Amino acid sequence: MDLFLQQVINGIMVGSVYSLVALGLTIIYGILGVPNFAHGSLYMLGAYISFLLVTYGGLNFWLALLAAMAILLLIGMLIERVVFRPLLNAPHLNSFIAAIGLIYIIDNLALIIWGPDFKRFPPIYDQLYRVFGVTITLHRIIIVVTAITLIVLLQLFIRKTTIGMTILATAQDRVGARLSGINVTRVDMMTLGLGTSLAAAAGALIGPILLVYPSMGGAVTLKAFVIIILGGMGSIPGAIIGGFILGLIESIGGGYLTTDYHEILAFGVLVTVLAIKPTGLFGKAH
Repeated sequence: MDLFLQQVINGIMVGSVYSLVALGLTIIYGILGVPNFAHGSLYMLGAYISFLLVTYGGLNFWLALLAAMAILLLIGMLIERVVFRPLLNAPHLNSFIAAIGLIYIIDNLALIIWGPDFKRFPPIYDQLYRVFGVTITLHRIIIVVTAITLIVLLQLFIRKTTIGMTILATAQDRVGARLSGINVTRVDMMTLGLGTSLAAAAGALIGPILLVYPSMGGAVTLKAFVIIILGGMGSIPGAIIGGFILGLIESIGGGYLTTDYHEILAFGVLVTVLAIKPTGLFGKAH
């Protein structure tokens, strides 16, 4: 029983990170209509930036987290302006290829700048607690609480602010939003920046637990796409719940089987769900 509870706690922690990454990817897809395959590379940049600010910049973890989110917000807006906006009216395949190209550019730049060595954060909030036979560190609690807080804040931002409402309106009807006077080009830029900042937050949160290295975003991108397809393409609740489902499945499966089966478990669940409900858990048939 202790093993099961331990894996559930670990799954919730991992799932909260997955949900943040998938949520950012979902809102980008909902507005631009293009899956950003470079999302994991931007997650990697968030981890690196927070690592550098904590290790060499002397910032505390929270300031480094906010700085990483702010920097990746600007990088995301720049990517929209330079890469995706010129391809807005081009065939979708062009945007797909551009996003894949971004992976190689970002990952190789990281490799050139920081080298192939694995980076490790100094100990951060590593106090241990033992409750009902389950051991958990303070930082794992912080990851879950911070991720849930960011998810709630994003929902409030979208539902309660003018900018958020313009994003929601554009996602629902791009042509109608343009006709009603919304600057959809600006919405595209803000959305890509916002989604990228969520990826940065996920990277900064998980960085002190995992090692930081240039190719760390590859598996995360793959799992994020599994999550948004599992939850339903473009569904925000689906991205959130799908992230926690995948995290729990991986953690419990890894605890009782082996971590070598992570990808098999993830895709097995995806295929099973799509066989029962082709639109995903929260997707709607068109």
